[in-house]
Amino acid sequence: MARISIGSDHAGYDLKGHLVSFLTLQGHEVDDRGAYSTDSVDYPEICAGVGRAVVAGDADWGIVLGGSGQGEQLAANKVRGVRAALCNCLYTARMAREHNDANVLSLGGRVVGVGLAEEIVTTFAATEFEGGRHQRRVDQITALEADF
Repeated sequence: MARISIGSDHAGYDLKGHLVSFLTLQGHEVDDRGAYSTDSVDYPEICAGVGRAVVAGDADWGIVLGGSGQGEQLAANKVRGVRAALCNCLYTARMAREHNDANVLSLGGRVVGVGLAEEIVTTFAATEFEGGRHQRRVDQITALEADF
């Protein structure tokens, strides 16, 4: 079972709550970093906190959620070592892991329903990085972080 760090803004709060229960029932250890209600909240620090937990090794992978998931993905990706992928279908969830070694999943709570979100999370969790030619590309992505 995995250690998963999860965080959302107010728009992703309801789906986050569902996923916390879903993952916990599967035996995963889930670290909920907020938001803790549907009251408006700024998400960048919450999502960066998820990313930091993953990079520090306190979580095996992370999930960030918002209305669309776009801003949350962007915020998480500002943390050096995070490869956050916005996945609103099973194909992108699988490819994010297989080809890009994504370590943070971003979801749009106003884009995907509960059932699809469960399937996306399950696919993301179950998919292994293929390595091979993809490792070279992941290494190039990582090297871009050194430019700044």
